Order: sequence, then structure tokens, then C-alpha cells
Amino acid sequence: MTIDLDREEDGRWIAEAFELPGVMCYGQTRDEAISKAEQLAIEVIADRIAHGELASAALAVSFSIPDEQLASH
Repeated sequence: MTIDLDREEDGRWIAEAFELPGVMCYGQTRDEAISKAEQLAIEVIADRIAHGELASAALAVSFSIPDEQLASH
């Protein structure tokens, strides 16, 4: 999954998992926003598997953050 990061005008970070619409989380730090988005993405995937909306093959999930976003603090 690709995690997109942005910083709000109030200083909070927002992390969004593009492949799962609606998986978007705020954090006071980049790491907090990323961690919350990863956790929510896993919960959404587990829920979809439990309800038969997604094949269990989706368990092979990895997260990536584009290099240019890792460099920006």
C-alpha cells in the first residue's frame, strides 16, 4: 500500500492509504500519522476479509512511503 503524507496548516500530519479509500489519519508527528494509517488499513482489510469482500490472499500486505516524502520533514 502506498501511504501519502501531507502536512496541514495547523502543523498536523495526515497519512492516507490510496488503495483503501477512506483510510486517512492525522497525527502530531509524521510517524504517528503513518502508524495510525497502517493500523487502520490493516483493520479495514481484516474486516473486508471477515465479511467475504476481499480474498484472504490480501494478507500479503506491505506499506511504502515515496522517497520524496521521507526526505521532507
